[in-house]
Amino acid sequence: MRHKLQKIIPEYSFLPVATLLALNILTYNGTRLITGNMHHYDITTPLDTATPFVPAFILIYLLAFVQWISGYMIIARESREVCYYIFSAEMFAKLCCLIIFFIFPTTLVRPEITGTGFFDRICSLVYSLDAADNLFPSIHCLESWVVFRGALYVKKLPGWYKWITLIFSLLVFASTVLVKQHVLLDMAGAVILVETGLFLSKKLHFDRFFIVLEKRFAR
Repeated sequence: MRHKLQKIIPEYSFLPVATLLALNILTYNGTRLITGNMHHYDITTPLDTATPFVPAFILIYLLAFVQWISGYMIIARESREVCYYIFSAEMFAKLCCLIIFFIFPTTLVRPEITGTGFFDRICSLVYSLDAADNLFPSIHCLESWVVFRGALYVKKLPGWYKWITLIFSLLVFASTVLVKQHVLLDMAGAVILVETGLFLSKKLHFDRFFIVLEKRFAR
Protein backbone atom coordinates (compact mmCIF):
# COMPACT_ATOMS: atom_id res chain seq x y z
CA MET A 1 0.00 0.00 0.00
CA ARG A 2 2.82 2.37 0.93
CA HIS A 3 4.57 1.78 -2.40
CA LYS A 4 1.37 2.47 -4.32
CA LEU A 5 0.89 5.75 -2.47
CA GLN A 6 4.49 6.76 -3.16
CA LYS A 7 3.72 6.65 -6.87
CA ILE A 8 1.09 9.35 -6.30
CA ILE A 9 2.55 11.52 -3.54
CA PRO A 10 5.92 11.49 -1.72
CA GLU A 11 6.22 9.68 1.59
CA TYR A 12 6.88 12.91 3.48
CA SER A 13 3.38 14.10 2.53
CA PHE A 14 1.51 11.05 3.89
CA LEU A 15 0.99 12.47 7.38
CA PRO A 16 0.06 16.02 6.25
CA VAL A 17 -2.49 14.63 3.79
CA ALA A 18 -3.97 12.25 6.37
CA THR A 19 -4.10 15.04 8.97
CA LEU A 20 -5.92 17.42 6.65
CA LEU A 21 -8.40 14.76 5.53
CA ALA A 22 -9.27 13.94 9.14
CA LEU A 23 -9.53 17.63 10.04
CA ASN A 24 -11.78 18.29 7.04
CA ILE A 25 -14.18 15.52 8.07
CA LEU A 26 -14.22 16.76 11.66
CA THR A 27 -14.75 20.36 10.61
CA TYR A 28 -17.43 19.92 7.98
CA ASN A 29 -19.30 16.85 9.19
CA GLY A 30 -18.38 16.48 12.85
CA THR A 31 -19.55 19.95 13.86
CA ARG A 32 -23.03 19.19 12.54
CA LEU A 33 -23.52 16.66 15.32
CA ILE A 34 -23.41 19.53 17.82
CA THR A 35 -24.73 22.54 15.90
CA GLY A 36 -27.70 20.81 14.26
CA ASN A 37 -30.22 22.20 16.78
CA MET A 38 -28.53 25.57 17.28
CA HIS A 39 -29.78 28.83 15.82
CA HIS A 40 -28.26 29.43 12.39
CA TYR A 41 -27.65 32.93 11.08
CA ASP A 42 -28.48 34.06 7.55
CA ILE A 43 -25.89 36.56 6.28
CA THR A 44 -27.38 36.96 2.82
CA THR A 45 -26.93 40.50 1.48
CA PRO A 46 -29.11 42.37 -1.05
CA LEU A 47 -26.40 41.73 -3.64
CA ASP A 48 -26.70 38.00 -3.02
CA THR A 49 -30.45 38.23 -3.45
CA ALA A 50 -29.98 40.06 -6.74
CA THR A 51 -27.51 37.45 -8.00
CA PRO A 52 -29.28 35.09 -10.44
CA PHE A 53 -29.54 31.36 -9.99
CA VAL A 54 -27.56 29.74 -12.82
CA PRO A 55 -27.88 25.93 -12.60
CA ALA A 56 -25.21 25.31 -15.28
CA PHE A 57 -22.53 26.46 -12.82
CA ILE A 58 -23.15 23.31 -10.78
CA LEU A 59 -20.71 21.67 -13.20
CA ILE A 60 -17.91 24.01 -12.06
CA TYR A 61 -19.00 23.54 -8.45
CA LEU A 62 -18.54 19.78 -8.73
CA LEU A 63 -15.39 19.92 -10.84
CA ALA A 64 -13.81 21.80 -7.93
CA PHE A 65 -13.27 18.42 -6.28
CA VAL A 66 -11.06 17.41 -9.19
CA GLN A 67 -9.14 20.69 -8.88
CA TRP A 68 -8.50 20.08 -5.18
CA ILE A 69 -7.27 16.51 -5.59
CA SER A 70 -4.95 17.32 -8.48
CA GLY A 71 -3.84 20.60 -6.92
CA TYR A 72 -2.92 19.07 -3.58
CA MET A 73 -1.07 16.24 -5.29
CA ILE A 74 0.99 18.80 -7.23
CA ILE A 75 1.73 20.81 -4.08
CA ALA A 76 2.68 17.65 -2.19
CA ARG A 77 5.05 16.57 -4.95
CA GLU A 78 6.75 19.97 -5.32
CA SER A 79 8.94 19.69 -2.23
CA ARG A 80 8.80 18.97 1.47
CA GLU A 81 9.12 22.70 2.26
CA VAL A 82 6.26 23.79 -0.02
CA CYS A 83 4.06 20.90 1.08
CA TYR A 84 4.51 21.63 4.79
CA TYR A 85 4.11 25.38 4.35
CA ILE A 86 0.89 25.26 2.31
CA PHE A 87 -0.65 22.40 4.25
CA SER A 88 0.12 23.97 7.63
CA ALA A 89 -1.51 27.21 6.44
CA GLU A 90 -4.60 25.28 5.41
CA MET A 91 -4.63 23.44 8.72
CA PHE A 92 -4.76 26.79 10.49
CA ALA A 93 -7.56 28.02 8.21
CA LYS A 94 -9.53 24.81 8.67
CA LEU A 95 -9.19 24.96 12.47
CA CYS A 96 -10.56 28.49 12.32
CA CYS A 97 -13.48 27.18 10.27
CA LEU A 98 -14.16 24.55 12.91
CA ILE A 99 -14.33 27.19 15.63
CA ILE A 100 -16.51 29.51 13.53
CA PHE A 101 -18.91 26.69 12.65
CA PHE A 102 -19.41 26.14 16.39
CA ILE A 103 -19.83 29.75 17.51
CA PHE A 104 -21.47 31.24 14.42
CA PRO A 105 -23.41 28.58 12.47
CA THR A 106 -24.90 29.94 9.26
CA THR A 107 -27.54 28.99 6.73
CA LEU A 108 -29.34 30.43 3.71
CA VAL A 109 -32.63 30.05 1.90
CA ARG A 110 -32.12 28.14 -1.31
CA PRO A 111 -34.33 28.75 -4.33
CA GLU A 112 -37.07 26.32 -5.22
CA ILE A 113 -35.90 24.46 -8.29
CA THR A 114 -38.78 24.17 -10.71
CA GLY A 115 -36.81 23.45 -13.88
CA THR A 116 -36.46 19.92 -15.21
CA GLY A 117 -33.26 20.34 -17.20
CA PHE A 118 -30.08 18.35 -16.65
CA PHE A 119 -28.35 21.00 -14.53
CA ASP A 120 -31.53 21.65 -12.53
CA ARG A 121 -31.66 17.98 -11.62
CA ILE A 122 -28.01 17.99 -10.58
CA CYS A 123 -28.63 21.04 -8.38
CA SER A 124 -31.59 19.31 -6.77
CA LEU A 125 -29.41 16.28 -6.06
CA VAL A 126 -26.67 18.43 -4.50
CA TYR A 127 -29.25 20.24 -2.36
CA SER A 128 -30.60 16.91 -1.12
CA LEU A 129 -27.14 15.63 -0.21
CA ASP A 130 -25.62 18.79 1.24
CA ALA A 131 -27.47 20.62 4.00
CA ALA A 132 -27.53 24.42 3.94
CA ASP A 133 -25.25 24.86 6.92
CA ASN A 134 -21.54 25.28 7.73
CA LEU A 135 -21.47 28.00 5.11
CA PHE A 136 -19.30 30.76 6.57
CA PRO A 137 -16.55 30.63 5.58
CA SER A 138 -16.97 28.63 2.39
CA ILE A 139 -14.91 25.42 2.44
CA HIS A 140 -15.37 25.25 -1.33
CA CYS A 141 -13.73 28.64 -1.82
CA LEU A 142 -11.13 27.96 0.86
CA GLU A 143 -9.89 24.79 -0.82
CA SER A 144 -9.74 26.36 -4.29
CA TRP A 145 -7.89 29.41 -2.97
CA VAL A 146 -5.35 27.21 -1.16
CA VAL A 147 -4.75 25.30 -4.40
CA PHE A 148 -4.21 28.56 -6.28
CA ARG A 149 -1.91 30.05 -3.66
CA GLY A 150 0.02 26.79 -3.54
CA ALA A 151 0.36 26.87 -7.33
CA LEU A 152 2.37 30.08 -7.02
CA TYR A 153 5.10 28.06 -5.31
CA VAL A 154 5.12 25.28 -7.88
CA LYS A 155 8.23 25.46 -10.06
CA LYS A 156 8.05 22.00 -11.60
CA LEU A 157 5.20 23.00 -13.95
CA PRO A 158 5.01 25.72 -16.64
CA GLY A 159 3.82 29.23 -15.84
CA TRP A 160 0.45 28.77 -17.52
CA TYR A 161 -0.50 26.29 -14.78
CA LYS A 162 -0.72 29.15 -12.28
CA TRP A 163 -3.03 31.16 -14.56
CA ILE A 164 -5.29 28.19 -15.23
CA THR A 165 -5.50 27.52 -11.50
CA LEU A 166 -6.41 31.15 -10.78
CA ILE A 167 -9.07 31.29 -13.48
CA PHE A 168 -10.66 28.04 -12.38
CA SER A 169 -10.56 29.06 -8.72
CA LEU A 170 -12.41 32.27 -9.56
CA LEU A 171 -14.97 30.23 -11.49
CA VAL A 172 -15.42 28.04 -8.42
CA PHE A 173 -16.00 31.18 -6.35
CA ALA A 174 -18.64 32.30 -8.84
CA SER A 175 -20.26 28.87 -8.86
CA THR A 176 -20.83 28.87 -5.10
CA VAL A 177 -23.05 31.95 -5.29
CA LEU A 178 -24.61 31.25 -8.70
CA VAL A 179 -25.93 27.86 -7.59
CA LYS A 180 -26.95 29.40 -4.26
CA GLN A 181 -24.74 27.22 -2.09
CA HIS A 182 -23.04 30.23 -0.51
CA VAL A 183 -23.19 34.00 -0.21
CA LEU A 184 -20.54 36.62 -0.89
CA LEU A 185 -19.41 36.91 2.74
CA ASP A 186 -18.70 33.17 2.79
CA MET A 187 -16.34 33.72 -0.13
CA ALA A 188 -14.59 36.66 1.52
CA GLY A 189 -14.19 34.80 4.80
CA ALA A 190 -12.46 31.91 3.03
CA VAL A 191 -9.89 34.14 1.34
CA ILE A 192 -9.15 36.02 4.56
CA LEU A 193 -8.55 32.79 6.50
CA VAL A 194 -6.25 31.35 3.85
CA GLU A 195 -4.21 34.54 3.57
CA THR A 196 -4.00 34.78 7.35
CA GLY A 197 -2.89 31.16 7.53
CA LEU A 198 -0.18 31.70 4.94
CA PHE A 199 1.09 34.81 6.71
CA LEU A 200 1.15 33.23 10.17
CA SER A 201 2.56 29.96 8.90
CA LYS A 202 5.55 31.81 7.50
CA LYS A 203 6.00 34.07 10.53
CA LEU A 204 5.41 31.45 13.22
CA HIS A 205 6.69 28.40 11.31
CA PHE A 206 3.57 26.30 11.60
CA ASP A 207 5.29 23.81 9.30
CA ARG A 208 7.22 22.60 12.34
CA PHE A 209 4.11 20.66 13.33
CA PHE A 210 4.55 18.34 10.35
CA ILE A 211 8.32 18.19 10.87
CA VAL A 212 7.73 16.93 14.42
CA LEU A 213 5.16 14.41 13.19
CA GLU A 214 7.53 13.14 10.54
CA LYS A 215 10.36 12.65 12.99
CA ARG A 216 8.16 10.93 15.55
CA PHE A 217 6.54 8.47 13.16
CA ALA A 218 9.77 7.83 11.29
CA ARG A 219 11.26 6.13 14.31
